[in-house]
Amino acid sequence: MRVFELCALSALSLILGGCAQPGAPRPPSLELPKPPSDLRAARKGNLVTLVWNEPKLTTDHETVRSLGPTRICRAAAEITTCGDPVATAPAPVLPSKKSRQKSQAKTTSMLQTFTDKLPSSALSDSPDADVIYAVEVLNRNGRGAGPSNRVHIPAIRTLAPPTDFAAQPNEDGILLTWTSAGESAQISGAKFRYRIYRRDESRQQEMAVGEVPVDAAGAAHFLDVIEWEKTYLYRITAVSIVTRPSGEVQIEGDDSAAVRVVAHDIFPPEAPAGLQAVYSGEGQRPFIDLVWAPVTSADLAGYNIYRREASSEGNGAVTAMVKLNTDLVKTPSYRDNAVTSGKTYVYSASSVDVRGNESARSEEASETAPASN
Repeated sequence: MRVFELCALSALSLILGGCAQPGAPRPPSLELPKPPSDLRAARKGNLVTLVWNEPKLTTDHETVRSLGPTRICRAAAEITTCGDPVATAPAPVLPSKKSRQKSQAKTTSMLQTFTDKLPSSALSDSPDADVIYAVEVLNRNGRGAGPSNRVHIPAIRTLAPPTDFAAQPNEDGILLTWTSAGESAQISGAKFRYRIYRRDESRQQEMAVGEVPVDAAGAAHFLDVIEWEKTYLYRITAVSIVTRPSGEVQIEGDDSAAVRVVAHDIFPPEAPAGLQAVYSGEGQRPFIDLVWAPVTSADLAGYNIYRREASSEGNGAVTAMVKLNTDLVKTPSYRDNAVTSGKTYVYSASSVDVRGNESARSEEASETAPASN
């Protein structure tokens, strides 16, 4: 009996010794989402696009189970609270626990966006003025833990895009024309430019091809050098530029309507100039050498040479020009070996580009092959 009692006491001691003492009870979680710390903003005209990641944890470091709406806060001075939001974004739909486990979404950020339109009262002629944004994510009970990080956007006004923006091919490329607003002098401390964008219709990539200062009001233009036989889309926007201690800040205004242009080259190069004809033939087979100033067009493919015989009857009759070359002449010179002594020849030359566009003919030059003794 004594042994049995000792064993029973030992077992009871082990059981009591293995039981943990209960700690202080934890208060219930308020499930307040942690304020975002990665808010970003970009302005185009009077539209500001806000981007942030929805919080995955609460202020108690617990996983967020549900979210309420998000307050959008805008002010001209520093934001301390978001009690008077300018807008409210709807509550996002969180993925279910099952879908998070399936897609490992616990580590996947939930990107949210919201676009706010700046009222005219928020804009300024001062290059130093800012519009400040923050967001506050609420829980399902409409409570939040405070605003996110703040972002500053310049409040400088932007110019409206030209309404008469047009594009027209010419021999040098695409000539873009519009009427300049001429408002750059009205806002001190800011500069304004027109920025032109081009996109090949067969591709999605767009690029800025040039900028023109906004000077006096009136006609403005820009020549874009392009590849021919393509279709392009152009747009133009006015850019407001302010210089701050941190560097230059640029804000693009609204875009003009897109202009579509087919870049079909129907423009010939310049005609050759300075054509000269010189006879040679003493003691050898007679020939006439032609020389002229080279045409400098970038797309020049070569030259054509034309000849006719001068009339010997004195009646004013003119014979038709005949092309002498079969292939394009690649250099600004040509030797005519098919001459007959005693005849006078009249020559002209034209230039041809790589797409077969032929220029007008040059001024004529004549030369006589002397009669044989």
